[in-house]
Amino acid sequence: MGFAVSDELLGTVVPIVVYWIYSGIYMCLGSFENYRLHSKSDEEEKNLVSKVTVVKGVLFQQLLQAAVAILLFTVTGGHAGASSQQPSSFIVLASQLVTAMLVMDTWQYFLHRYFHENKFLYRHLHSRHHRLVVPYAFGALYNHPLEGLLLDTVGGALSFMLSGMSPRTSIYFFSFATIKTVDDHCGLMLPGNPFHIFFRNNSAYHDVHHQLYGSKYNFSQPFFVMWDRILGTYMPYSLEKRAEGGFEARPTKEFKED
Repeated sequence: MGFAVSDELLGTVVPIVVYWIYSGIYMCLGSFENYRLHSKSDEEEKNLVSKVTVVKGVLFQQLLQAAVAILLFTVTGGHAGASSQQPSSFIVLASQLVTAMLVMDTWQYFLHRYFHENKFLYRHLHSRHHRLVVPYAFGALYNHPLEGLLLDTVGGALSFMLSGMSPRTSIYFFSFATIKTVDDHCGLMLPGNPFHIFFRNNSAYHDVHHQLYGSKYNFSQPFFVMWDRILGTYMPYSLEKRAEGGFEARPTKEFKED
């Protein structure tokens, strides 16, 4: 039991540490203007909240989510709907990870979209995240605390339980999901980035959503774009070079005219 509890605790704490490590790396890489989706001046002028406020908000949310997750593990014994044993088969492990990704994507798509379509929820909850018109890495989890609990904590719990993964597997899954979320908000198009090679849902895709013209599109996060394509909220874009350096994700002509 002690070993299982340790894995469950790590599954909560390790992603938080990973979040700040990868955010720091991306912020350092942000000094390379040729890979940015927005200039530094745009970041400073367009964003409606200071970086100090963002850091405080993210830290508070992470502490709150960690406390809730630990409480849930304590109450349920840590094994509700999940296996305490590591799968011995690679096929079983892969199926668990894919299932968890699909569950998380489904939960986050519909809840995220509802946060936009319900004016009350957008005004009082989700609009906080969109104060970052120009996203950057450590602002990835800058949300209203209640939204963070609903979107990330509940979504993570469902992914964990419905996939049947073990607590140890969850350490790797939630760390991977955290890195992916940070990458989606990093505001960079780095050459050879594996996330951009294997996932259509990437930093440019999500940047479109943060712009005024894309706020009703590209709700999918953090892995696939299937729900946007199926339900007609997919906004195609082209990646164009900016004259002053870097890139810009521009919607296709038909969406510009809308």
